[in-house]
Amino acid sequence: MTVLKPVPLLNAANVLTVVRMVLVPVFVIFVVAGRMTETGWQIAAGLTFVVASATDYVDGWIARTHNLVTSFGKVADPIADKALTGAALVLLSLYDRLPWWVTVLILVREWGVTALRFWVIRHGVIAASRGGKAKTALQILAIGWYLTPLPDGLAAVGPWLMAAAVIVTVVTGLDYVLRAYRVRRDSLRRRAAGQPGGGAGGPDGFGDGPGASLPDQMLSAPAPAPAVAPTADEPVA
Repeated sequence: MTVLKPVPLLNAANVLTVVRMVLVPVFVIFVVAGRMTETGWQIAAGLTFVVASATDYVDGWIARTHNLVTSFGKVADPIADKALTGAALVLLSLYDRLPWWVTVLILVREWGVTALRFWVIRHGVIAASRGGKAKTALQILAIGWYLTPLPDGLAAVGPWLMAAAVIVTVVTGLDYVLRAYRVRRDSLRRRAAGQPGGGAGGPDGFGDGPGASLPDQMLSAPAPAPAVAPTADEPVA
């Protein structure tokens, strides 16, 4: 059995999360400067978005592989993800590249699931979902496609990618709500019956990320002074 060691706050995974947060305003500046019409600024914005998105996968992998999960990372990682995706969607809608209803629908789902994680985390964990990972990948691909200046033939693929992202986003959101309800219901039943396991004490699934992070991914319920290190997993997005 591995003896639990304190995880330093300053570690590679958390540094990458902070880098992603810093890149969000940089990305916004590039988009606004180019107004989605100047090729140079569009390329800069697209590359910044891709690099920032890539750090989500890398920091989640580092945290899980080297057991560097911290309370800061559990909270900051999903916030950084939502801030990056949200900024990109809002800007695309502001510059008439994406219908507002798409932006609103995706953001409501993303922030709603994040709030739901906090609500259910005391009751149990939710296993990582392939659908959640696919949702994240499709969102990144679709947004990146919209941000990049492409010939008309390739640009026409963007709406189809976004449509796929929206469908998977909605379906996985509904699935997460259902699974969260079941976790809470089963936890309350165990508590009522006086059985152990009425609360959460294991890893959460994302990853989207920390990966949950699904990475997903992201939150694990506090356990009272564990004697062994829990296995880190990615949060479900």
